[in-house]
Formats: sequence, structure tokens, C-alpha cells
Amino acid sequence: MGLVAAMLSSFVLLLSFIPSPRSGYERYKALNPWSDSVYQSSLIFAIPIPEKLSFAGEEVPLQYFDVRESLDRELQVNTFWHSQTVLLLKRANRYFPIIEPILKKHNIPDDFKYLAVAESGLTQAVSPSKAVGFWQILESTAKEYGLEVNQVVDERYHIEKSTELACQYFKKAYEKYGTWTMAAASYNFGMNGITKQIDRQDSNSYYDMVLGDETGRYVYRILALKVIFESPKKYGFFLDSSDLYPPLEFTEVKVDSTITSIANFAKLFDTNYKLIKLFNPWLRENYLSNKQGKSYLIKIPRKGFREEAYK
Repeated sequence: MGLVAAMLSSFVLLLSFIPSPRSGYERYKALNPWSDSVYQSSLIFAIPIPEKLSFAGEEVPLQYFDVRESLDRELQVNTFWHSQTVLLLKRANRYFPIIEPILKKHNIPDDFKYLAVAESGLTQAVSPSKAVGFWQILESTAKEYGLEVNQVVDERYHIEKSTELACQYFKKAYEKYGTWTMAAASYNFGMNGITKQIDRQDSNSYYDMVLGDETGRYVYRILALKVIFESPKKYGFFLDSSDLYPPLEFTEVKVDSTITSIANFAKLFDTNYKLIKLFNPWLRENYLSNKQGKSYLIKIPRKGFREEAYK
């Protein structure tokens, strides 16, 4: 046997004693222990599926091949869509501290914060159907639940108030369907649509139902985001605390009269029009006509925050 052949034979024998890790990256590291790179740009690996997973305390039946493959699809998409997922992780540091205590106050499972991520990417998005804000609320739904929506004030853009509305919806849906998973699915499909499909398919389990491409992927996308957010380094996202967007710091001023110019109003507090709008996206005009004398709380940026946020 030649020297090269003998060396190859010994190498193959050596490989036979290397355990077979679960993920492609772990296999790579076992064969290349000298490499310090985590996910090298020239290497692509399948994303590992967690052995166990739950949503709002309800077990996800990953033993079913179709459930496992549906989750796999969303994990691959959201892991390898690097720029978007990095931005989501950055924004979460700013907005989760606002959303989490409101969910807790209403006894809504903490996992529902990932629904907001799936809905809007934690931005004040407007959908083709004119659903608005972090929770993508339609005007009719907003008014049904008591939010103010008009040309001057649109509280669908108010993070706290829109989260309160979402919590009311989740509680109502949970009471109707009996599971948080179906409550989440109904947020996307609507209660009427979900109820019709329950009757049609004689099933009350999201994982056993055909709900079209959008709703059929919806909960799995929420689950994939949860998996990545809970263990970002495992999925190749290495962000330091200094990389994350800092929570906004502000005081609140009570206003119960008309503001003729938000630009002039901002100057009273040593800030500017742009920052008032950034901190209060529910103010939709450059004025606040308040003929009914309602009370509004307007967030005023902490003095110096703009310059010191990343210090």
C-alpha cells in the first residue's frame, strides 16, 4: 500500500470514531477543530431543529413530520435572512420592554411578543389592506375596541394602546377556542375565518388544519422567531449589548387642549418636530386639534438622550 493510500485509510478509520453531532456545523467543527470561525461566509449548513418546543406553554408536536418540516422552513428563512433578523434582534431590545409588561398585566403568555415581530417587524408598518402599526390593526377593529382613529390622531400607532387592544383580542380568542395557538392563528385569519374552518375540517388543532399559505405558515414563523431570539448565538447571530437599539427615554406631558403647531410645541421642551413624531407616531399631523378637550400624554425625549443613547 502506498504512503498516500495508507494515510487516507488511517484518516477514514479516524473519522469512524468521531461521533455524529446533530447539526451540520457541529459535524464541521468535529472534522475541523482548528477552525475558530462560527459560521464562515463560504459555508452553508442546515439549521438544527429543537428537540422540544412550546408556544405559550402548549407543546408543539414536532414528532409529526409535517409540523417539523413547516417549522424547518421558517427557521431556514429567518436564519439566513441575515439583515432582517439582525434588525429584529436590535429593535426587540427597544420595544420588548414596552410590550412584555402589558402582556403580563393581562395574563397573556409572553410568547405573544413574537407575534408582533411576525406581524410588523416591530415597525409602524402599513399593510396593503391598510392594517397599521406593530400589531397590524384595521381601522374597524381599532374603533370596535375603543381606539381613536382619524386624520389627526391614530392610536393604532400608539405602542402601548395598540398592545392593550391586542391583549383584549387574545383573551377573547382564547376563551372562544381554548388554546393560545388557535388564538394566535385567529389573529391572522380572523375569528370568523377560523370558526368556519373548524366547522369545515372538524378540528380545533392548528397543527391538524389546512389554513392557506399565509395562516398555515403564521404560527410556525412565530415559533421560528422565538427559537432564534431565545438562542441567537446558536443560530449564528452574535450581537453585543452595544449593538442593540437602546430603549427610548422620555417624560410625559399631559395635554388637554389644542396644539396649533407641534414644531413650536417641541421647542418649548428643547426638542424638535422630528423627535416628537418619533416618540409619538400616533400624532399624524403637524398639529393636534382637540375640540373635545381630551387628555393625551405626549412623550418628551429626555434631555440629552439623542446624543447619549449609545454612550
